[in-house]
Amino acid sequence: MMTQEINQSQYEPEILSSPVPVLLDIYGAHCGPCRQLAPVIDRLATDYSGRARVFKVDAGANQELAGSLMISAVPTVVAFRDGQEVGRLVGLRPESAYRKLLESAGVP
Repeated sequence: MMTQEINQSQYEPEILSSPVPVLLDIYGAHCGPCRQLAPVIDRLATDYSGRARVFKVDAGANQELAGSLMISAVPTVVAFRDGQEVGRLVGLRPESAYRKLLESAGVP
């Protein structure tokens, strides 16, 4: 399952209004660690299908959104629950760290 790409205009309906926890991967088009993380994010989207929603957003193409989320480096993966940020990981981490992040957002 490929992770759905969103942009600034989709942020509010897809993330802030989501009925289930959300994992958002903020990446850069020319970022090596971001490319390494992509298959992990896709796997999480598959594994957590129906329990959480997983999206990605290009920080360069959505600078206003990246700024409002105070993104200082990519990749940054942010977890949301009920429209509120509940945690984030900056830089490339092991897959288990992203699974723990989803669990901290209340994903069973």
